[in-house]
Amino acid sequence: MVASVWLLGDQLLPRHPALVQAEEQASREHLVVLIVENESHARRLPYQRKKLVLLFSAMRHYAERLRSLGYQVDYRVSVNVNTAFKEHIQIYKPDTFYTMAASEFRGRSYQLNLPHRFNVPVKFLPNTQFLTGRFDPIPDPHPDKRIRQEQFYRKIRQHFDLLIEADGKPVGGKWNFDKSNRRNLPKNAKPPPPISFTPDEITMAVMDEVDQTYQGLGETSGFDLAVTHDQANLAAKDFFDNRLPEFGAYEDAMSSLYGTIYHSRLSAYINLGLLDPLELATEAQNRFRTGHAPINSVEGFIRQLIGWREFIYWQYWRLMPELHKSNYWQANRQLPSMFWDGDTQINCLNHVIRRALYSGYTHHIERLMIVSNFCLLAGIEPMAVNDWFLSAYIDSYEWVMLPNVIGMGLYADGGMIATKPYIASANYINKMSDYCGSCGFDHKLRIGEKACPFNYLYWNFILEHEESLRTNPRMVRNLLGLKHLDHKQRSQVKENAHQFLDNMK
Repeated sequence: MVASVWLLGDQLLPRHPALVQAEEQASREHLVVLIVENESHARRLPYQRKKLVLLFSAMRHYAERLRSLGYQVDYRVSVNVNTAFKEHIQIYKPDTFYTMAASEFRGRSYQLNLPHRFNVPVKFLPNTQFLTGRFDPIPDPHPDKRIRQEQFYRKIRQHFDLLIEADGKPVGGKWNFDKSNRRNLPKNAKPPPPISFTPDEITMAVMDEVDQTYQGLGETSGFDLAVTHDQANLAAKDFFDNRLPEFGAYEDAMSSLYGTIYHSRLSAYINLGLLDPLELATEAQNRFRTGHAPINSVEGFIRQLIGWREFIYWQYWRLMPELHKSNYWQANRQLPSMFWDGDTQINCLNHVIRRALYSGYTHHIERLMIVSNFCLLAGIEPMAVNDWFLSAYIDSYEWVMLPNVIGMGLYADGGMIATKPYIASANYINKMSDYCGSCGFDHKLRIGEKACPFNYLYWNFILEHEESLRTNPRMVRNLLGLKHLDHKQRSQVKENAHQFLDNMK
């Protein structure tokens, strides 16, 4: 018997279940591992070049690791997956294919069609990269029922015994320490930068190929990310040792000087399979129990990891494929050119967009309260925003970006994922960052030529959607602010907003 195992590029698990099961049926000498660099998929959007380097280098290092363990690897750089499969089947003539379910809708649909497309039996295994593949906290919910993250988070935390006392109650007496995690970064703070890795020969070859082959965002130069399991584990240790203790307090802070601040920057490695989310959550818990990190930092990290990340993945599969069509606000403006070149006088957007274009990374508050906030207030078409996020970030995959952008960032799903639209004026940005101090716009002005666009866009959005917003109890505070705007100011807000949006290119 000859068995083939198709390993997807974002499934670089130390012990891949398809490999494990295939070896139970076929000896290693009769087993071939197929890994495909899909050129057509890599050209679907103008992806961040550093993301392509990370993906392809990690895949090639993974292939070398398998070869060192005695596996035969058919590594193909192909125009598309169909071509790679046809050539692989012609050469190796496998009796059976083994594959683990893709994390994305399009990939999984392709996998399910493999037996009909290539006339070969396929063993289709569940995806093990997510905890919801091991435990579903809310099985079979009503399609129209709105499931909240907090409900989901508590159940999954209890099941995996994370920060839970012997009596079943949460450590510290609370499930959520978010109120302790909203400090801005002190002026004298100097957060330690993440560990960096020097590209080896494989990575340098990939960098050259990406430069020559793909017209994506950013540059390959400066690439210093982990591309192996050992390097990813070192990156995790670096976070736990040097940044986790301060992570919680400054989780929402934004800085023009420091892109990472105290964040982990591990999401790209987790999404590739180089790191396991439960192992990371367990280690974070260990750091709390041994006194090396406070509860607000550890709970905040675990909530991101096994709360929000798992919730987003679960919601993605619950709401697909209709999620693509969501446009609750009927937004239809094109994405402005500043998102592709960073050329804008709005200082916060300038910093965040340029940081994303160069490094492929900005932390979650910059994504939510700067980029998504602006796009929501400006009425940018949701899928255009989603495609930019997919293009710009090193940790971007449809399963994570689509529900985060459409649901959390833009509230374009009408509240199936988030409990409210996350909109804010320049007051929030000034409170949580140093961007406003060196901006040519005045964060205190609501109207006028020098007023920050976030201000009049914010009030214009509330005025335009007041009726819809009043149906959401969490928007009461925002709506109360309307009492400070008389008729003349409301007219000026609308005039400033429309003039800005009409001139936006």
